[in-house]
Order: sequence, then C-alpha cells, then structure tokens
Amino acid sequence: MRHLTVFPKSTVAKREKVLNLLLGSSVIVLFLVGWELLFQLKIVNPLFISAPSRVVLAEIAMIKDGSLLKNLTVSAKEFLLGYGAAVLIGFPFGIILGWFKLVRGSFGPFIAALQATPRVALMPLFIIWFGLGITSKIVVVLMSAIFPLIVNLRVAMTTIDADLVHVARAYGASRWQIFHSIAFPTSLPFLMTGLRLAAGRGLLGVIVAEVFGGAEGIGYMIQYAGSTFQTDKVFAGVLVVAVSGITLDFSLDRLGRHFDRWRGEVPVH
Repeated sequence: MRHLTVFPKSTVAKREKVLNLLLGSSVIVLFLVGWELLFQLKIVNPLFISAPSRVVLAEIAMIKDGSLLKNLTVSAKEFLLGYGAAVLIGFPFGIILGWFKLVRGSFGPFIAALQATPRVALMPLFIIWFGLGITSKIVVVLMSAIFPLIVNLRVAMTTIDADLVHVARAYGASRWQIFHSIAFPTSLPFLMTGLRLAAGRGLLGVIVAEVFGGAEGIGYMIQYAGSTFQTDKVFAGVLVVAVSGITLDFSLDRLGRHFDRWRGEVPVH
C-alpha cells in the first residue's frame, strides 16, 4: 500500500517562494540579455536604445561626478515633504469623510471630481501660483498622493462590521469608544494599502513635476538626457526611480505586516 508524503504548510510555502523567486529572476535575466543583444547586434538603431551595460556605466559615472546624488536628494526632499503633507491631511480627512454621513454627502462629489482631474493638467496653474521652485513640486506630490489615502480610509469607515457596532452599542459603548476599539483597528489594512498606493502616486508626481517645470531632480535629469539623446542616462534615471519605488513599497509592506501581527494579538483576561 502506497503512503502519501504530506509536507508541512511551511515547507510548501518556502518551496513556492523559492520557485517564484527563480522564475522571476529568470525572466529579468532573459529580458536583460535580449536587450543587450538588440544593442550589440544593432537590430535597433543604437541612437534610440541603450544597453544594460551602458546604463550601468552611466550610473557609475553619475555617481562619481556627484550629479546622481544631487538630483536624488532634491527629488527625495520634494517627495518626503509632499507625501508627509498628504498623510497629515488625508488621514484625518478620510476618516471624517467616512465616519460622518453629512460630511461624506457634502464633500464626496467634490473629492471625486478632484480625484478624476489629471494632476498634469493642473501643473501650469501650480507653476503660476507657486512658481518654479520646490513649492509647486510639493503641491503636485500632495495632490497625487492624498486621494488614495482619502478613498481607502473612507471605504474603511463605511465597511465596518455592523454586528460588532451593534454589540458595542448594546454594552453602552460611546461613539468614541466604537471608533478607537473597532473602527480604527479594522481600518489599518485600508490605511496601509492607501499608503502604498499614495507612495507610488507621489513618486510619479515628483517625476512629472520635475519634467514639466524643474531645473534639478531625477525627473529633470531624465528629461534633459532624453532631449539630448543620451538614452543611457534616461534609462539610468528610470532605474533609480524604479528602485526607489520598489524600496518604498517593500518598506510599507513590511510595516503593514507588523500592524497585522499587532491586530492579531488578542488580550488574555
């Protein structure tokens, strides 16, 4: 009689993780090799496409001359100020919008209209109002990042388990007690999702703002390199943006998992 070998769930999960890592790495390697061959064999005009080897050399050159660090510092400052402002404004406003029906009915259509408006279309106005300095870039990041936070927190407040609320009210819980003991903990996954989406939108906002009205920063570096046909520097700038986005998303994902563990802890009486 044959016996079936049953592997623990942890072992199966580890094997799937390793397999996914190998498959993902293989696709990236194949893509880079194919890209390099396109350049080396001159299948595509070298004027319009660089190669991974040239991108790495361009990255090293910009690190050595200090231009990459200078532009990255400018972009990071604009992103952190705009993203921080989005969190400070969007977090309480999203909660208020979802918690109070009157506020939601009053401001909901206005928020929806602003969310649907492309920030690129507003860039000329931001330049007129705030100039070509850092302020206009911060406003673009703020406007790009704030709506994912507001929308996710509004949804969190409007999808609270009604049974939990009824039980809490039956035990005489006040509105504030219901909020901090039920509404806020259940909103944390929505908050972390909003933070991750806002980080991506904010990073995009930085690049767009610098491309349209900047004199420094990674976006300006990409725009200038493209206008002078320095495709290796264009890809080098794009690589910096991609690595920054992946790092931000990974960090926020780890933070979200930490909060998930905290939410899963049940006090023992």
